[in-house]
Amino acid sequence: MKVNKITALRVLLAMAVTVGFTGCSKKGAGGDTSTATGWKINDRKGGFQHNSRYKQQATAPGLVEVEGGTFTMGKVQDDVMHDWNNTPTQQHVQSFFMDETEVTNVMYMEYLDWLKRVFPPTEENYKNIYVGALPDTLVWRSALGYNETMTNNYLRHPGYSNYPVVGVNWIQAVEFSKWRTDRVNENTLEQEGYLKRDAKLTDATAEATFSTEAYLESPTKSYGGNEEIVLKGPRNKLASKEDAKGVYAQRTSGLILPEYRLPTEAEWEYAAIALVGNREYNLYRGNKKYPWKGQYTRNGKRQTKGDQLANFKQGKGDYGGIAGWSDDNADITAPAKSYPPNDFGLYDMAGNVAEWVADVYRPIVDDEANDFNYYRGNVYMKNKIGEDGRAEIVTAETIEYDTLSNGRIQYRNLPGQIAQTQITKEDTYLRQNYTKADNRNYRDGDRQSTRYYDFGTTDEEAGALTDAERMYDSPKHLVAKDSLGNMLREYDKTSKRTTLINDNVRVFKGGSWRDRAYWLDPAQRRYFPQDMATDYIGFRCAMSKVGPKNARKTARN
Repeated sequence: MKVNKITALRVLLAMAVTVGFTGCSKKGAGGDTSTATGWKINDRKGGFQHNSRYKQQATAPGLVEVEGGTFTMGKVQDDVMHDWNNTPTQQHVQSFFMDETEVTNVMYMEYLDWLKRVFPPTEENYKNIYVGALPDTLVWRSALGYNETMTNNYLRHPGYSNYPVVGVNWIQAVEFSKWRTDRVNENTLEQEGYLKRDAKLTDATAEATFSTEAYLESPTKSYGGNEEIVLKGPRNKLASKEDAKGVYAQRTSGLILPEYRLPTEAEWEYAAIALVGNREYNLYRGNKKYPWKGQYTRNGKRQTKGDQLANFKQGKGDYGGIAGWSDDNADITAPAKSYPPNDFGLYDMAGNVAEWVADVYRPIVDDEANDFNYYRGNVYMKNKIGEDGRAEIVTAETIEYDTLSNGRIQYRNLPGQIAQTQITKEDTYLRQNYTKADNRNYRDGDRQSTRYYDFGTTDEEAGALTDAERMYDSPKHLVAKDSLGNMLREYDKTSKRTTLINDNVRVFKGGSWRDRAYWLDPAQRRYFPQDMATDYIGFRCAMSKVGPKNARKTARN
């Protein structure tokens, strides 16, 4: 019995040692051990580097988190206009981030200041970059109204700094979002030691700028390839502060944020209605007509009873109430955060300014084709490859510009960015999820959607659609330049056009300071040409969320 006890003790000791070594083998001096190969991850000597200490996506400047979920999109309380363009559909939206407020004048002026400083408009090569980004301040003018105060002051005067920017068309809003992405990631990499401190202020020029995608493709191409600015940082800085220097930041570092962008229509409507405030267990307790609770636009709380909960037109000739007791305290737009936020913490999701969203407008949301992250407007692109076999970087000589339908010149890309081109048939060969680059017309507006489609021919064989065959027979305005460079503009004068809908009209959501309460319902939808601007449409940015739907929750066993 004595021998058996000693033997048992030896067995237990051996097991303990084995377990100890096994547990230790999961962690090495340089990092974790791969469950695929058994090799060390984040080894100081080199090899595969991965941020094994990554927890969750950081909240980028200006954003708040919106937890995704399912909701009924397009469900309105009233449809007195009888548009029939918002038939209710069940949709699911992934978690994402959205700007707490609309983009303000001071935010947009920072963008203009950067463009003017880096791409001086006094130089011929860059003149149209700055001019193309300028908001149209003349949107305030009216044939029978005196609004020159706003025309001259609204964008730049400090009295309007925190008011939402207007006069910005959809294309300009998209370009602002791209610029914002690069500036936020540039600042993050500087703080983490991957870029020289203050280089964004002292070293940024037209020939040396930072682009997120260009940095990820080849860090040495940022800042014109200046290695004194673009630095090698620690091997996975977040994984181990003691790792030897020798690598650039990558997606695996977890430092570089996804892009700022315009929200999709489904995201915007989901965030605006904020049904999470009516949630009880796995059910919504009733619907909401507005972003706030209740069926009325006036505040019912004791201290502020009777005040309007949004900035909108209350009646003919009534944009803000009477003097001394202003119902909404605003006659035009109002400063950001003038009214209470909704249940997601988002301000002015009804009233103040309507907002651009990413989608191309169509009268029907096709939930049969997709009911997850619905979005119409995908035009898939890829990096343009140069003669050296690497991604081609845009230079001052290769900037591309578009001439808009109103004759304005708008830049398509900036020096330092990667040139983009549409994907080809070779890229989509034998794919089942998409078959071409431009999907704006998918199942609606393309040849297959018309009665002229011949199932025995391809689109290339059939040729371009004639005016008679187009599903959306919208006006076609001519904008071109003659041999001398003079602008030619010809308005479509035909009386046979049947619609204003085409691939270049975008959805805008939410009521504005010019709208009646009818348009405050988040499910209402309207459209406007993407290259035109107004005094009542602004925008806010969104950002996709990577990782779990909600990091605070864990799956139940």
